[in-house]
Amino acid sequence: MRIRDHRSDDEPDINLVPLIDVILVLIIFFVVTATFDARSVLKLELPRATGEPASDPAKALIVLVNAEGRYFVDDREVLRSDVESLKSTISEVAGTDRDRPVMLRADARTPYQAVVTVYDALGQLGFRKVMNATAPQTREAAESAK
Repeated sequence: MRIRDHRSDDEPDINLVPLIDVILVLIIFFVVTATFDARSVLKLELPRATGEPASDPAKALIVLVNAEGRYFVDDREVLRSDVESLKSTISEVAGTDRDRPVMLRADARTPYQAVVTVYDALGQLGFRKVMNATAPQTREAAESAK
């Protein structure tokens, strides 16, 4: 009598349907959470600037912050983005004149922390006359505000 080995007939089988279902649910979850936009929740109206230009912007120290958060003092670029590097560059360009007005020109897409860093550096150095450069209000925006 021959004894047959039944173990070779019972090969393990992996059912892929539940695995595909779980992966599909995870993909949907990540797509929904990744496309959440906070701007659609908060409706903000940014302030508009109307007024007279500064009296003598030619002698003002100009600090520019671009959209990537890089700093420029007059024509010199600040190599690092920390407060101490910004302070040393401002001190080199401005000298000892702390009564000189400062014109801060920041791109609209500039990270807020970069603007706060400029204010921090100017305050630590003793500058008190800081002006913010803004674009003039457009005619369409003025009419929609009425």
